[in-house]
Amino acid sequence: MPANFGSHMSMAGGHDRAVRAAHAVGFSSVQVFTKSNNQWRAAALTDAHVAAFRAALAETGVGDPVAHASYLINLGSPDDSLWEKSIASLAVEVERGEALGIADLVIHPGAHVGQGEEAGLARIARGLDEVHRRTRGVALRIDLETTAGQGTCLGHRFEHLGQILDLVEEPERLGVCVDTCHIFAAGYPLGTPSEYHDTMGALERAVGSGRVRVLHLNDSQRALGSRVDRHAGIGRGHLGVEPFRLIVNDPRFRDIPMILETPKGDEDGEDLDAVNLRVLRQLEGPGSPED
Repeated sequence: MPANFGSHMSMAGGHDRAVRAAHAVGFSSVQVFTKSNNQWRAAALTDAHVAAFRAALAETGVGDPVAHASYLINLGSPDDSLWEKSIASLAVEVERGEALGIADLVIHPGAHVGQGEEAGLARIARGLDEVHRRTRGVALRIDLETTAGQGTCLGHRFEHLGQILDLVEEPERLGVCVDTCHIFAAGYPLGTPSEYHDTMGALERAVGSGRVRVLHLNDSQRALGSRVDRHAGIGRGHLGVEPFRLIVNDPRFRDIPMILETPKGDEDGEDLDAVNLRVLRQLEGPGSPED
């Protein structure tokens, strides 16, 4: 069974268009924003919007859709006004994702903005608890994404995610999203089978086995440990193709969505998403991390 590849697609004109765009390239999954990413306000999600999205999934066979929360949200903020605004916004995104039939909502954990890591992680956990209280009964899970560690952003150490999971009241409602560019930029090597094994072992020890629900497949424009988040096409950055060969053949990740967030555009008349998808498909086959 081939890996479950997808890409982040624009929801301009309706979430259903993102599904059809993913299908046109050849993806079996898709990632979308539930609302405008650069505004706090959320336009109404009507029954017609929901029906169109679900119909597009059914008609194309695209499955396991993933949502990504707004980057404006910061559950780690020491500013009470921004923290409360972030909680309210995330709760709305959870409800919108649930209405659309999406199982996973990826979010960057947050930035501590000078208060220190321990205080920031505790703040994030309290924020997630409040979001969970406001969204009782939903099946959607919030997935904490690994980060590159720019500025005061938390999540660049696997232990940060593990700490949040330990602190929240309902850890069963949370998952993890691993971004290859981010963990590489944060200092986790992936280039050889041994390095890959060690890094994934560290992840499992920190967050628990089976916690990863989404992968973001991105190469990195910056070097190992740079703490700078700059995505590149598959095999076109400092990671190279080997880490992606190891990931796409790792049985632990066989069924989960593997989402591209690589640069968009065309190359010699071909969609860059199609170029990156072809590279990934060529990497599938003998030579898994357990061989």
